Amino acid sequence: MTLGHENLDVYRLSIGYVAWVFEKAGNLSGVHRPARDQWLRASQSIPLNIAEGNGKTAEADRRRYFEIARGSAMECAAIQDVLVVGKALAETESQERKVELDRMAAMLSRLGGRGYCVKEDSSVYGFEQIDFDIDSDFDPEETKS
Repeated sequence: MTLGHENLDVYRLSIGYVAWVFEKAGNLSGVHRPARDQWLRASQSIPLNIAEGNGKTAEADRRRYFEIARGSAMECAAIQDVLVVGKALAETESQERKVELDRMAAMLSRLGGRGYCVKEDSSVYGFEQIDFDIDSDFDPEETKS
């Protein structure tokens, strides 16, 4: 049995990142312990929030969890910077993993983006155009004739 979030590329990518963090964190101690502990929490937050967000049906809830996961990915990048400065992580290895974090952040931005939802082609049901922009702000393109 496969749960919905397990089908998401960003979830699988985040699990791979967590595995790498566990491997690296095992070698950190002493002065690097606070960064290690925070890194472990932040890295695990990415897939956990992806899974929880994917299980939500309300768009605002889904968006919130995907945004939290994205924030955790950015936090991991900053922790890597701290570990590089502290000579606990090689700059080249950190940069390679930041590429993955950037990719995750982009995917999460799309998943958590305003108005993101899976929808069918409305013409199948006899509708020409449906405005999925359910907010109450002014849309200048709607006033053009």
